[in-house]
Order: sequence, then C-alpha cells, then structure tokens
Amino acid sequence: MPRRWLRGPARAQRRTVTPVAVPGYLRSEPLGVHTAVMTTGPGEVVLDTNVFVAAGFNPGSHSARLVEAVRDGRLRMVWNDATRTEIEHVMRQIPRLSWTRVADLFRPEDRFGGSTHPEAFGFVPDPADRKFAALADAVQAPLVTSDAGLLNAGGQMAVPVLKPSEFARRCGALRGESGLR
Repeated sequence: MPRRWLRGPARAQRRTVTPVAVPGYLRSEPLGVHTAVMTTGPGEVVLDTNVFVAAGFNPGSHSARLVEAVRDGRLRMVWNDATRTEIEHVMRQIPRLSWTRVADLFRPEDRFGGSTHPEAFGFVPDPADRKFAALADAVQAPLVTSDAGLLNAGGQMAVPVLKPSEFARRCGALRGESGLR
C-alpha cells in the first residue's frame, strides 16, 4: 500500500516533540496526534539530474518512463530551487538535451519551499549531490538516481534511494499504463 509521507509542520512536530513512554513502545509524538497517511493522489519522488539526462538520451529507458509518469500526473516530482537550478544547468550544457522539453515538469505546486540541510549529508561523497539527498529527506520521498555515490549512501538515509529501474518496479503509479513490471 503506497504511503504519502508526512512533511511540513506535521513532520517538524514529529521530530521536535519529546518522546512519550508507552508500555512496550517508544513514541516520537504525543498520544492523540494522528500520523496516519493517506493514499490519495500520485506518489511523490525526487529525481536526480542523471534521470533527466538518461531520459533525454534513451526514450525507452526507465528514466524516460519516470519522466513521462511525472508529465502525465501518475507521479509527483518534488523539487526545490537548488535541484531545479542544477538540472536546468546540466540540461542546457548538453547539446542533445532540451531544457524546454522538461521545464514544465517543475510545477509550482510541487515546489518544496521549506528548509533542507545538505550539510548534514556529508556521507554523500559528491557535495553537489547532497542537495538531492537533503530534499528527499526533508519531504520524506524516495530519491531516484543512477549515481553510485548516492546509491551507496542510501543505506544511511531515512528514505529509499533507488535506481530508476528499481523504482519503476516498485512504483504503483507506473504499473499498467507504462508496461513496466
């Protein structure tokens, strides 16, 4: 069953509340705070730059199918100014790729305006990748990447870090219509 992750004030509250002892359990929120998640709407994901690059070079790839799932609303791509800036910069630097073909995927309603803390992700080898890890952590959404450094650091993160093919296999929003299994 897909989960919609807590974010914003609910997530902040969950992290800052003093634990309450309950026989047999340790709760990180006070009793009576409802933290159940709803399954309405498409799943959320953070896409690394290399997903867009791979999609541009190989229209039949899992990366391309993920980008198309974002385009047609089966998947919600969460982004912030730092990740959008990097993706745009890279897409504009590679002649065969087109920023204008993906710019509309950065929908204002999917922009995360809260704070992220890339400096807390020192275990991610490439400092340029830390912004993606920090965003995924802040919104509690899976991070999809082909970057070995991020994939190897995934075991230290609180969210899944998956290759496009792994995410496509797990993502209910891609089953059926896209032909992915």
